[in-house]
Amino acid sequence: MTGPRGGETTMSYPHYGPSPYGPPQSHPNGTTILVLGILSLVVCLFIGPFAWSMGSTALREIDESGHYYDNRGAVQAGRICGIISSVLLMLTVAFLAFVFGIVFLTGGFK
Repeated sequence: MTGPRGGETTMSYPHYGPSPYGPPQSHPNGTTILVLGILSLVVCLFIGPFAWSMGSTALREIDESGHYYDNRGAVQAGRICGIISSVLLMLTVAFLAFVFGIVFLTGGFK
């Protein structure tokens, strides 16, 4: 479209009113879950199951609520980090049990 002086004009879109879902909300535990998930990978593997559990609960709450949460990705990322660190924790415990079992069976503790 051209304006009255021959230049381009911008088109304006009609305002449809407020969203039927209201403004986007943030899940109250979203940041906590993300921080726990990252810390479980970087600092301590023992935090991983807590991030996994809290993330699963929060995702279930988000899915059942029907509202749009703007931090669903952060909750999901924290949950995935918690799953990874939990698997690493289980592998570490299994490896240590294997090593101590071998040492015990070969008489290394005498």
